[in-house]
Amino acid sequence: MTYFSTSVSDLFSISSTDMSLGTLLACTVTSLVLGLVIAVVFCHGHNTSKGFAITLALLPAIVQIVIMMVNGNLGTGVAVMGAFSLVRFRSVPGTAREICAIFLAMAVGLACGTQYLSVAIIFTIIICAINIIYSIAGFGQSNGEKHLKITIPESLDYSGVFADIFEKYTKSCELDTVKTTNMGSLYKLEYTIVLKDDSMEKAMIDDLRTRNGNLEISCGRAVAKVAEQL
Repeated sequence: MTYFSTSVSDLFSISSTDMSLGTLLACTVTSLVLGLVIAVVFCHGHNTSKGFAITLALLPAIVQIVIMMVNGNLGTGVAVMGAFSLVRFRSVPGTAREICAIFLAMAVGLACGTQYLSVAIIFTIIICAINIIYSIAGFGQSNGEKHLKITIPESLDYSGVFADIFEKYTKSCELDTVKTTNMGSLYKLEYTIVLKDDSMEKAMIDDLRTRNGNLEISCGRAVAKVAEQL
């Protein structure tokens, strides 16, 4: 009976000599608070899912407890790596901003897991403050870039057919891609443009469709570059 009670008590004890229950609670609470701060800063005002926000809020605490459990133990580290290798992420690729937020959450979790709580707090405050400043200042905005798609018949030479229209309505225009469709009978042209005046968009499209035989035309916000996606 004594052996049984001792074994049960061992199961619910903090076995590491370098970590007490108070330390574990302090690190976990800090991780959860900092995770919530990161989630609020990086998700507020942006089109992110509820699942992504919850993930950001919980990720530092999860990373923190993993680091604490490994605690220099090679066997435990290998086991953890094996467990994480079984995980399959089925969500759509994230933007560069989302990937940055995830790396920040992981870094904070690592700092808390190694008990550098002051480093985690200071680092979170600095990065979140810089992120807010950049967002307010409009750093890295596309300067009104739009993505224009035009479908033309194969008989129409696309090299300069719309040059006069673009000169009239746009500040800049760049042909990004050309591809064939409908068994080669049609071409799809994709441009990145900056309009002189946003109110001129409809007039430009009307002029373009008279030139391309009233085939499909679409114009919208500039799509993310390949480097923005993972």
